[in-house]
Amino acid sequence: MEAFDTLYGKAVPLDIINVDTDQIIPKQFLKKIDRAGFGIHLFHDWRYLDDYGTKNNPEFVLNYSRYQGAEILLTRRNFGCGSSREHAPWALYDYGFRCIIASSFADIFYNNCRKNGILAVVLQDNEIQTLFEEVETNEGSLLTVDLPSQTVSTTEGKKFSFDIDYFAKNCLLKGLDDIGWTLQFEEKIQIYEKQARREKPWLFISG
Repeated sequence: MEAFDTLYGKAVPLDIINVDTDQIIPKQFLKKIDRAGFGIHLFHDWRYLDDYGTKNNPEFVLNYSRYQGAEILLTRRNFGCGSSREHAPWALYDYGFRCIIASSFADIFYNNCRKNGILAVVLQDNEIQTLFEEVETNEGSLLTVDLPSQTVSTTEGKKFSFDIDYFAKNCLLKGLDDIGWTLQFEEKIQIYEKQARREKPWLFISG
């Protein structure tokens, strides 16, 4: 997993509340277990005018030329609600998003983002509104998301602080998912297993 430190880039303003995982990645595309290749289907029903994803919807914000190449998704409250499918952050990451800023997230989605290298930032409603106004008004406006200092800054000099728990922050800074975090302790785990085999051999008898 790619480590997250400081991100300086464009933000797409998705001005919709209660965006659920079915809207992020519709169920008909959940046919793979590989994480790659879901980005093309991100927000499919809003992003395209046809079922095959060949005709872009010119009125959907992700299709605006000014927001191409954006790595930050700016949105509203309760983002990622609905089912617990991990394909939702897979699709967002595969599209190119490394950070999502909203006033609230569904809990499972929030945790799934961390496990997949996406920083989910929670700000107050008025702070979100300030970011929307700046991004929409000033074409080319960029945001700086600084995980070590836990701040979001604008090109106009506004700065907002966000909270994140210690474990999630360190996983993102080090680029570790849950398996990667566990593997840090591989030597200690092996020592424990060897000791357990000596002291309780009956636990390891198969058949």
